[in-house]
Formats: sequence, C-alpha cells, structure tokens
Amino acid sequence: MDLKRKAMEGALVPAKKSKTDSIAIYGRDNAVIEAGSARTSNLEAPIMLLTGHEGEIFCGKFSPDGQYFASAGFDRLIYLWTVYGECQNLGILKGHSGAVMELQWSTDINTLCTASSDKTVALWDVMTGQRIKRLKGHQTFVNTVNLARRGPQLICSGSDDGTVKLWDSRKKGEIWTFQNTYQVTSVTFSDTAEQIMSGGIDNDIKIWDLRKNSLLYRMRGHSDTVTGMRLSPDGSYLLTTAMDNTVRIWDVRPFAPQERCVKIFQGNQHTFEKNLLRVSWSADGSQVTAGSGDRFVYIWDTTSRRILYKLPGHAGSVNETDFHPFEPIIASVSSDKKIYFGEIGT
Repeated sequence: MDLKRKAMEGALVPAKKSKTDSIAIYGRDNAVIEAGSARTSNLEAPIMLLTGHEGEIFCGKFSPDGQYFASAGFDRLIYLWTVYGECQNLGILKGHSGAVMELQWSTDINTLCTASSDKTVALWDVMTGQRIKRLKGHQTFVNTVNLARRGPQLICSGSDDGTVKLWDSRKKGEIWTFQNTYQVTSVTFSDTAEQIMSGGIDNDIKIWDLRKNSLLYRMRGHSDTVTGMRLSPDGSYLLTTAMDNTVRIWDVRPFAPQERCVKIFQGNQHTFEKNLLRVSWSADGSQVTAGSGDRFVYIWDTTSRRILYKLPGHAGSVNETDFHPFEPIIASVSSDKKIYFGEIGT
C-alpha cells in the first residue's frame, strides 16, 4: 500500500434549493466560512469532493459499516478513503495490470474483491493493502464480480469470454463455469447464494442454479445490454440498468409470478461512451439510484417511480452511484476522475 496522500484542501458545498441558502466552505481547520442548510448526515460538509485518481473511475462502493469507501478504474489503482472527517485517502492498492471494472466489499469489511481487464479477479486484504489471491481462468476482460452475502466465501465473475465463473476464495481454481453465448457484463448472487444472476449483451437476465449447475430461468424485458445489477437489501428484488435507458426492478422470489418485472424507471442515459453503468438501493429499499452518461446522478422513489433527485456536478459519465448503508448520503464516481459524497434529504 502506498503512503497516504494529503487530505484535500477543502470541500466546496453548493447551496440547496432555497434561495436563502448560502455556500459553505469547510477548510482544514473545520472553520465554516458561511453557514448552509440544516444538515442530515455526519459528513464534514454537505458535499465532499475527493480527487486523486489519474484516470476514469469506473466503480466505487461504501464499506458495509459505512466508515470507508473504495474506488477504482482506468488507472488500475484501488483507492481507500475515509467517509467522515476530511475524507482522507488511507492508501492505494496496486497489482492489476489492466483497468479495474468493478469492486465489492466482503461483509466482514476485511476483504475487497476486484474484476479487471487483465483477465483476473483479485482479493485484497484491506488492513495490509496486500493482494491475497489472484483468480485466473477467464480468457479475456473480466467485467464484473460479486461476493456471496453469507456462508462460505463464494465469488462469481462475468467476462467478455461469455462465461460466468464460480470461485471459492479458499481454493485455487474455479469451482464451476457457466457457458453463456455472449459477453457477460454484470453478475450477482441471490440472497442465499444458491443462484447466480447474470446480464450481458444478449439483453436477458439469466438465473443459474448452483445446485443443478444449470440455467434455471431467464427474465426478458431489457432491449439492450444489461450493464449493472444489485440485489435488494432483503434479497427479494433485483435492480438492473441497461443501455435501453431504463432501470428495472424484478421479483426474484422463488414462486413469483411469471411476469417478474414489477417497476420501470426512466431518466438515466447511456451515451456514446457505452460505459458499464451500475446501480444501488438505499438501505430501506425506498430509493434506487443509477449512473448516467449525461453527467447527472439519478435517484428515484421506488413506490412512485418519480425522480427525487437529478444531481449535477460531474463533468463526465457517472459510472457508479452508491447509497451509504446507514445515512442519507449518496456517492458518485465518474469519468472526470472525481468522487462526490453528497447529503440527500431524509
């Protein structure tokens, strides 16, 4: 792990909607130059800007305890940040020889798992910054990776080689390979880790049964490449986004009706860049968010399907957005090499 970078000099905090609100700048000494709106989180300022990446940032997620944030992208580096205080960079993890396409935290927060265009999946010890395992088996770019929520440390990954691979972090090679016809761009486990869900350029969402090692069923509805998916906090629903410019919620409970698509949200855009945009749920499942190529962060209400927030600030494609696990905070990472933490309403 590299030495710590200096904390940023300050965070510029734009006003909220009220005309009477002002701009606050929180500097190193925590002095408030001008007061802003009523606060809803424990962030040092309503908006925090994190800089340091040398290339496009493709992925970023809060740790399960909400204390840390990990980001990675084209520069092949994985940055670890503190969420509170001055959002200091704790260290940089090096080892990939290609862009990092997606990352995931383990539930115990001790391990990070990354997928890379160098054809590998890597496991990292967060405390030491050392790479503890390098999983080889894919023939080309690995676009996506996910960790099981419970039970043994199972990992699934999807690649441009058209395969979904299942790994056990305690073993060397893959446990099983599911052969797909086309490139796989997003994967996740079911809540019980008995199934893997995958999406790719054939537009379908496939559910693979790990007990029978076969395809269980497909969910059709997207009309273009599925780029991101995330299981709901309670494990009952799957959130997806695709290049058809829709975000969808699917019922993935075992005995759900045949028509599993229950909600469709619109607003976010997949532009000419065709990046693998990702999605996230709020902790209570009442809101969802997605990255967008039009430089905005979109947040929807899951009940009304209304856009609650369309947040500006980035100067490039917003590739991943993530909700804080406990507080009304949204994080966004972008091709403009910047990371924002922002407060939203409770």
